[in-house]
Amino acid sequence: MTMKITSVSVFKLFNEFDYELVLSQPLTFIHSPNGMGKSTLMRMLYAALRGDIEYLKGTPFERLDIGFDEGSVLIIQNFQGDMLIQMQRSDVETTLTAAEMSAIVDTVYIPPERLAVRRGDGHLASTLDVYAQELLETIRYAKEHTELEIHQRDDVADMPDGDLEFWCKDLKAKLDFIKDAGFEPDIPAGKKFPPSRYEIGKDRAGYEQLACSISDYVERNYILAESIIIYKDIVNEIYLNKTMSVSEGGKIGISMDNGTSLDLQKLSSGEKQILIMFYALLFHTPQGSIVILDEPEISLHVSWQQVLGSYFSDICRVRDIQMIVATHSPQIIHDRWDDAVELRPADA
Repeated sequence: MTMKITSVSVFKLFNEFDYELVLSQPLTFIHSPNGMGKSTLMRMLYAALRGDIEYLKGTPFERLDIGFDEGSVLIIQNFQGDMLIQMQRSDVETTLTAAEMSAIVDTVYIPPERLAVRRGDGHLASTLDVYAQELLETIRYAKEHTELEIHQRDDVADMPDGDLEFWCKDLKAKLDFIKDAGFEPDIPAGKKFPPSRYEIGKDRAGYEQLACSISDYVERNYILAESIIIYKDIVNEIYLNKTMSVSEGGKIGISMDNGTSLDLQKLSSGEKQILIMFYALLFHTPQGSIVILDEPEISLHVSWQQVLGSYFSDICRVRDIQMIVATHSPQIIHDRWDDAVELRPADA
């Protein structure tokens, strides 16, 4: 079971602001004027779910409560730098360590400063170049590892022949989808997949084994294939006069409608933001996780801002994630004001 946040309350942020927020599911927009602590609250929320106690110690506040959909509340009290961290369930409070905090739920933070990323050696690099290289290596690995591993499931032996045939057809549909992304497994010579009921009857044990191995391959590669296809679809629906492609070798390419190829660094800052933001959402966000996205509107034209909410909502649905989006732009919220929360003091 994945946990979702239903409420966030902070008291005496900067020794001044009290906020009590009720979040929509699965997408919430948080907006406010500058200087109200919106970005700080987003970083605090991420720090709390990553076990980053040092960040919390360095932030002036008295208490942070994070409520979850199964009824528990993460309570963080700051006694002038001494932190008391507890999880409350059914009025019973248990003290948590940093490691236990980070194990509550997978959390991804996408900051406003997205164009550069710090490498392991401490040097800054273009985020777009890093992501493009990462995708190339990921796809190359998938294309080089096409062999099927031997797997067996205990429940398959009890399947009637008709159910096994149906399962094989479902697996074949998923293999075709993965193939559209540019890679596929090696089917053993002499094996037809999906098999007919007659072929299953002739070699039941062999097709049980093959179906289990293909199921394992699908589990390992389906999300990657889905991410590649959705990524291309979203970017190409947003871009004007350009098309983004991913080559068979895994290289991201950009071409003008007139056929001119462009280097990634020749894109506008807004076009780079789209590539970076949706790459992080699709390739760095585990199923069932929580995403905190700060200021998605940076460098984007109003018309692009207005369509982001629809894509965010679709990704939430496909990946069963929760998104908390902090923004200054009413255009980002657009027609989703029922999912928007204003950051205003609790007594206002």
